Amino acid sequence: MTAILQVHGLVKQFGGLMATDHANLSVEQGELHALIGPNGAGKTTLIHQLSGALPPDAGRIVFAGQEITAMPMHQRARAGLARSYQITSIFQRLSVLDNLALALQSKNGSSMRFFRSARSDAPRYEQARALADQVGLSSKIQSQAGALSHGEQRQLEIGMVLALRPRLMLLDEPMAGMGAEESQRMVQLLLTLKSHTTMVLVEHDMDAVFQLADRISALVFGKVIATGTPDTIRKHPDVQQAYLGDSDGGNETQNVHQQGATA
Repeated sequence: MTAILQVHGLVKQFGGLMATDHANLSVEQGELHALIGPNGAGKTTLIHQLSGALPPDAGRIVFAGQEITAMPMHQRARAGLARSYQITSIFQRLSVLDNLALALQSKNGSSMRFFRSARSDAPRYEQARALADQVGLSSKIQSQAGALSHGEQRQLEIGMVLALRPRLMLLDEPMAGMGAEESQRMVQLLLTLKSHTTMVLVEHDMDAVFQLADRISALVFGKVIATGTPDTIRKHPDVQQAYLGDSDGGNETQNVHQQGATA
């Protein structure tokens, strides 16, 4: 397979804290690649650097054959590297359909202040309906976005990112704050999206990670200590030691060992 994202020796330091310690990562086209690690391992800091929200102190990031280390976030999004929380919030007072139509309008380079022209654009609204169906919200298209459940709002955010037609999606804890039923719906959505969208996933729900991931990279103190299939990572002694040493990992630590026990 071909690597769509390559990270070489990435470093990010905050005072005396090495948040990203010469991290190396390769994400292949078409895979869902999960990042796991104990609390404070540097997962979100790494995602910040990949998305352009945080500049690295050293190292290189190459996306689709182009070095993007110094590229601003909005240019990365235009190039096809989109982060789920780049769309920081939904438009609470607008319908699901209007939210998706406006996201499509932004992809096409039109100003999002032209609400009237957006609503009169039938082709765009057909695309918005298709996106709503893709993320499991076809029955909610006329619902006000602010009235959706937490899980449904996260589904809508995923739909708005998909409107950007990303080549690679960065997902930072998409199941955070969800109950078991909502989490499973998100897992099923991401399984569906896997067939045509490359994804990097940070998620503390280990059951979800092992259901979804094609490959997993484990981070400890900013270093990538292991990369491999879920089965390889379950059994990797350095990964097991990292989680055993995580006094704050809670259910995450327990779930890794439960996954290992059932391998």
